[in-house]
Amino acid sequence: MDALDILTDLENVIPYFQPIFSADEQRVIAYEVLGRYRAEGNIISLGNFFLDDQIPEEYKYEVDLLLVKKALELAFELEDDVSIYLNRDADLLMFRHGEPFLHELLAFEKRGLNLKRIVLEISKGNYKGDFSQLDHLLQYYRTYGIKVAIASIDSDSNFLERISQLNPEIIKINLHALKSNAISVNYTDLLFSLSLLARKIGATLLFENIEMSYQLQFAWKNGGRYYQGYYLQSPGSEFIDRELQKERLKEKFHDFIAYEKRKLVAIYSAAEFFQNKVQDILGKNKKANFEELFVSLIKEMDQIAFRMYVCDEDGFQKSSNIFKGESGWSTQMKYIGKNWSWRPYFLENIFKMRNEGKGILSDLYSDIETGESIRTFSIPINGNDYLFIDIAYQYLFENDQLL
Repeated sequence: MDALDILTDLENVIPYFQPIFSADEQRVIAYEVLGRYRAEGNIISLGNFFLDDQIPEEYKYEVDLLLVKKALELAFELEDDVSIYLNRDADLLMFRHGEPFLHELLAFEKRGLNLKRIVLEISKGNYKGDFSQLDHLLQYYRTYGIKVAIASIDSDSNFLERISQLNPEIIKINLHALKSNAISVNYTDLLFSLSLLARKIGATLLFENIEMSYQLQFAWKNGGRYYQGYYLQSPGSEFIDRELQKERLKEKFHDFIAYEKRKLVAIYSAAEFFQNKVQDILGKNKKANFEELFVSLIKEMDQIAFRMYVCDEDGFQKSSNIFKGESGWSTQMKYIGKNWSWRPYFLENIFKMRNEGKGILSDLYSDIETGESIRTFSIPINGNDYLFIDIAYQYLFENDQLL
């Protein structure tokens, strides 16, 4: 569609609203404003209009501001605790230093709209301007209670950098890249890191583009508090009943919780299995040196483990690595003396094992050398030494609830 058609027919530029649901309340807590154009009975997205570099910024700003005005006029119908998300391209937000846009928001505030309900969603990473100026503007907006959200992680290498620069209240994660059940471990690890970062800075995770049940489950499992997507509700010109999806979401959460409980039972059962098995081997080899102990362990765990070694409580490796490759088990002497205390949770787990007097089965993670998803079972073997047994992916695959 020609941009001129839109600019000369602003009456048919209309806002659509896509609801955002919360995990804790299972109801609508916000709406994102989307631009649409009504043409001969068809509703057309204005996404391409705003992304077109050939259209001057002032024209985009005019259409965008009109959408904001129309959306906020309708927002007076909503309850006072429902937020409004306004998509703001960083360049468009900086138009005339952001003053005209803020002036319009303040005009609505005078009419009774609490600006604490406004969330500015800063989209994409293509901003070429001075980030310090953008940060100053956002901090200025925040003095009026306006919140900031940034999106998203798919195909955006600067996402984490922008989080540290803009310190948003909401981090929006696009699940568009998640198109199949084959979820990348790296993707999951990135989201786990992101959830930790969000917790550290006090930000909330919002997952968008949820189109299937497993994506909702993925969002729920990875710390998402807010959800958005066609699976829950498509955008529309009118607001919906806030409780519309409440029972459905409660049912879904019950399913997710039941699945995670079954998985936790499997993990704890596996930990208990390894504890009993290894403890039995240790009991039979009380006077054995490390090499003799490994021989006994290999006999019992050949189809389970692929690497074993012993460290002291400070993380210094006291034994060689015993490693199972394509040609069988081998000894890797070069690891003696290496220190692993820098690994996340290493010292915390040592203290936990020492205090509880039993082993620990780790979370799933990617092995640095093999690149495969593994777990590690670690257990105290005397007053100062700890045995580490890396569980092979094949074994986890065969016991799929451990993956």
